[in-house]
Amino acid sequence: MSWITIIPFEAAQGKLKAIYKKIKGPNGQIDNILAAHSLRPHTLVGHMSIYKNVLHHTNNTFPNWFLELLGTYTSYINKCDYCYIHHFTGMKRFLKNDSKADRIKTHIENDTLTTILNPKENALVMYAKALTLNPSSLNKNRIKEMHDLDINDGEILEVNQVVAYFNYANRTVLGLGVNTNNEVLGLSPSNKDDEEAWNHN
Repeated sequence: MSWITIIPFEAAQGKLKAIYKKIKGPNGQIDNILAAHSLRPHTLVGHMSIYKNVLHHTNNTFPNWFLELLGTYTSYINKCDYCYIHHFTGMKRFLKNDSKADRIKTHIENDTLTTILNPKENALVMYAKALTLNPSSLNKNRIKEMHDLDINDGEILEVNQVVAYFNYANRTVLGLGVNTNNEVLGLSPSNKDDEEAWNHN
């Protein structure tokens, strides 16, 4: 599950147990990336808060499948198999088109994703790539290029936060040796209207 000690659901007590109850999925599953915080429950609260608000909030304007695509792509170029597998599965579920999802996956892995996207999506994926691999290369001209494609500042911020979150999550996973053992993949909070609704379905 991880290279560090993990407190499982059945052994959790106090604050950790209460948080686990909020985030558990089918059969009491706690995603391994979240269980990795078990020795410091306050960081689990922080992780879940940013994850829910950045990726699964009712005020987001991009569809869930596209935000999951950004997470899938970011995780792939970071070589984070855990998040890549999880969020590709989530993207596929939101997209509701298995053949399109599989085609996207092939293009991600062949570094040809931009060949199947519209200009707006392409610009945002290229922004995600630069933010992940070479953030100091970004400047105001990149923002202007996105403005020229009718991408507004709120949309840029939305994408910026999703990509920044996944870079955080990828480094959490890679730095602690988190794996997908015994997990149901692709679960996510379903209640987008309640910021405190963290349970995974």
